[in-house]
Amino acid sequence: MPNSLQHFFYASAMSGIVISSTSQKPRYFFHTSKISAAATSYLKSRNRAFPFLPLSGCKFELGWKRNRPFSWECKRSFEICALSSNSRGNNWVRVQPEKDENFREEDMFVVVNFYHFVFIEDPQEEVSKHLSFMQGRNIHGRIYLNEQGINAQYSGPAKDALAYAKWVKEDHRFAGVLVQISPVSNGHAFPRLRLRYKPSLVQLEGGISHLPLLEPSIRAIPLTPSQWRNRLEALNKVNDCSNGDLNGNCILLDVRNGYEWDVGHFQGAPRPDVDCFRSTSFGLSDSMVSESDPLAAIDKEKTDVLMYCTGGIRCDVYSAILRGRGFKRLYTLMGGISHYLKSEGSAGWVGNLFVFDARLALPPPVFKPEVKTEASKTQAFLDNSFAKCYICGSKVSELRHRNCANLDCNLLFLCCMACVNQLRGCCCLKCTSAARLRPVLPGHQRYQKWHHYREVELERR
Repeated sequence: MPNSLQHFFYASAMSGIVISSTSQKPRYFFHTSKISAAATSYLKSRNRAFPFLPLSGCKFELGWKRNRPFSWECKRSFEICALSSNSRGNNWVRVQPEKDENFREEDMFVVVNFYHFVFIEDPQEEVSKHLSFMQGRNIHGRIYLNEQGINAQYSGPAKDALAYAKWVKEDHRFAGVLVQISPVSNGHAFPRLRLRYKPSLVQLEGGISHLPLLEPSIRAIPLTPSQWRNRLEALNKVNDCSNGDLNGNCILLDVRNGYEWDVGHFQGAPRPDVDCFRSTSFGLSDSMVSESDPLAAIDKEKTDVLMYCTGGIRCDVYSAILRGRGFKRLYTLMGGISHYLKSEGSAGWVGNLFVFDARLALPPPVFKPEVKTEASKTQAFLDNSFAKCYICGSKVSELRHRNCANLDCNLLFLCCMACVNQLRGCCCLKCTSAARLRPVLPGHQRYQKWHHYREVELERR
């Protein structure tokens, strides 16, 4: 649990119920007065409650897995240490963790992301050097190198993960790398380490090795998070005044997959009609009119195209393609959405951020928990009306995808709990009769390898 020794917890001494917050800087308030049966039922259904021993001085263990209590792993002990009252006369029991002499923050797991375009004369030798540095270090993830540079997303204990990033930046070729760090609460976010030479740092039809990515002037002009916020606010103000019509001199372009937009995006950004970035074709059609192409029929000389993606690399790559197609006024968000959320909070952002690791989706406070703007209060957590169930179209309560239980489909989709139960975790009725059907996953778990379920089935026979 991140920074667990720094947090205080409050537990109920009368009702036997513990209620937890999901904020990134947890403050847990456990009311001692009676909780209604309806409220208790709701809290239990949302994994916000569990039995508690109501005796001063006693100890209990709180398990944490993926920021969720009651998954009894990585257990830590806590002890009731005080009883106090608030202004309304309600009693509170104050609980704090026992001191753990072996606990070190450098052992906490983090996810690190960075990329950099730079000429590497002998990428195979570079791969060997990086593999040598990894020896004895607990790092999992995807790290690719080639003649155009490096693209890395990995997880590990802070001491190992940050040591690798520091070592990379000590090389003058990578000195300008923007390293982005986010927490992970349940060990590795990646199953294993894949560090190798890869012809394309980003997968795109036709490859990217022919693109002049090493020339900054070919790529889009990077905007700092504060500059991006100013441009975004101005664009949305114009759109509001024109009853939602896009400003003819500026367009906001989400250079991601449609399913990423489904859990979060910048206000005013149209949903990209793309299932996989590999097949993105914005601005590449010879036809002047295309309903699915936001860049169709715009003035390439005068229209500002504001591009954004998760970490920035897809925008850099795609902007080089658009530059070759005659688009003159290209701008990208420096460091992508993750860098923006860390710098500006959730201002102008709605929903969560989809990530390509075991966490799947992250709320904005993960990146900058101390930001408490009105925008972060109203947009990040309250405005999820755009998120719809893939099956029935109803609103979903949690902005997090799940995979279809049919292994041969494995579709990533948003789903309400009613449809999860009705279709046994599948995306459609057809998939419910598939040969390789996995069990319904409760909560935010991820499916394991197929052999795991085969072994479980054989044990039952």
